[in-house]
Amino acid sequence: MPSDITSMLPAQDADARRLEVLTLEEAHDLMRLLRLVANEDLDDLSPEAEWFAREIAARIPSEN
Repeated sequence: MPSDITSMLPAQDADARRLEVLTLEEAHDLMRLLRLVANEDLDDLSPEAEWFAREIAARIPSEN
């Protein structure tokens, strides 16, 4: 993960539970969202969104 993106992640409350994994459908939805953000050419977010989209795409089966 790019080091600068970690400063943007919200802090977790001690009582908050995190999901261990996304469902396959959630992963595909997230990948589509990240690609949309990456294509918006926002200087601050585009490189990180593209990086995350590539990482997710490499780890999940295709939708087909």
